[in-house]
Amino acid sequence: MAGVLQHMMKPFLGLVPEIKTSQKKVPLREKVIYTMITLFVFLVCSQLPLYGIHSTTGVDPFYWMRAILASSRGTVMELGIGPIVTSGLVMQLLTGSKIIQVNKEDQALLNATQKLLGIVIAIGQAMLYVLSGMYGPVSQLGYGLGSGISLFIATNLCESVIWKAFSPVTFRGRFGMEFEGAVISLFHNLITKSSIRQAFFRQNLPNVTNLLATVLIFLILNYFQGFRVVLPVKSKNSRGGGSSNYPIKLFYTSNMPIILQSALVSNLYFISQLLYKNFSGNILVNLLGQWRDSVPVGGLAYLITSPSSFADMAAHPCHALFYIVFMLSACAFFSKTWIEISGSSAKDVAKQLKEQQLVMPGHRESNLEKELNRYIGTSAAFGGMCIGALTVLADLMGAIGSGTGILLAVSTIYQCFEAFDKEKTRELGYFGF
Repeated sequence: MAGVLQHMMKPFLGLVPEIKTSQKKVPLREKVIYTMITLFVFLVCSQLPLYGIHSTTGVDPFYWMRAILASSRGTVMELGIGPIVTSGLVMQLLTGSKIIQVNKEDQALLNATQKLLGIVIAIGQAMLYVLSGMYGPVSQLGYGLGSGISLFIATNLCESVIWKAFSPVTFRGRFGMEFEGAVISLFHNLITKSSIRQAFFRQNLPNVTNLLATVLIFLILNYFQGFRVVLPVKSKNSRGGGSSNYPIKLFYTSNMPIILQSALVSNLYFISQLLYKNFSGNILVNLLGQWRDSVPVGGLAYLITSPSSFADMAAHPCHALFYIVFMLSACAFFSKTWIEISGSSAKDVAKQLKEQQLVMPGHRESNLEKELNRYIGTSAAFGGMCIGALTVLADLMGAIGSGTGILLAVSTIYQCFEAFDKEKTRELGYFGF
């Protein structure tokens, strides 16, 4: 299959953008500068409106997915990382299910195929967005066309949190003029001696409770990132002592399983809404999802949508139970599946240890994979379920940016700090300090 794929892809490889690996050691300072420039470009694109879009003030059908897909409605970043995530999901499923078997020599071919597929999906999604009437009647639109994936997600989430905390924009509400920013609204109420309770519990604008819930979830997720179990290993050639440690994260997951799960939900929403708009009388379409003003009100799309609050959860217990079971099981499944197809499974780790001539004291070499699976497999499922539970909790508490978005932002920032620390240590060692 890889040979057929290579033959099909060869004429298009020249069209796929590619960045060659640096042949020299890149200083940490230069890496930080390029990262900041990339994020600055992303933020500018998130505010640059699409040409020909007259208004985006209506109901946003993808409001709850914006933080996850790092997208901004009506801007150059309308699609966000959706096409990249979807192409990655397709290629991972094909390689994980052995439909496509790729050797190490074909890895560049696989990456090029994924990039080309992402471009095709982006063009297809852009056409579907326009033709579905998301921006209004097609006849009234002008002419326009409308990765650092994890960094974009984290930046988008952090931008949303900061803006909703300190936004100076004002709105006329039930109690007169109100500031959008939760913190500014709190101080405004203190100065004007208005209702302090309004600043904590207002419904239509960000409130202090939402902000505190976001901070709480941030702290919990950051605390979980440090959960690890350390397994002793030693070289087969060593005599006596000389053992070292092999750390395994108990909160064992990466950004990718959550992104893939979110991409599946997002695509299901899009397909369901498109089908319901044109074939609402079909029973299968109704089972997939029923919509009212771009909000799911029935079918599978409704069941996998988070309840808006604890009160909503109590009012619709069956919906809440289905959603919780779906989130826990889906996150556990994707986390466990991801380690199998990403080279982090017990089998892969056991192979790496054998290649390095390392064994676990007190265990036979033939039982190494089985022993590792007790930790890695369990940690993957446990970590996935914890992620699902925290995501549900964040959504019910009204945390800014959705629970999944916060999770991705925290894990990305944590990984950035780890990478920064490793780079700093490597540079200090490189220069002989």
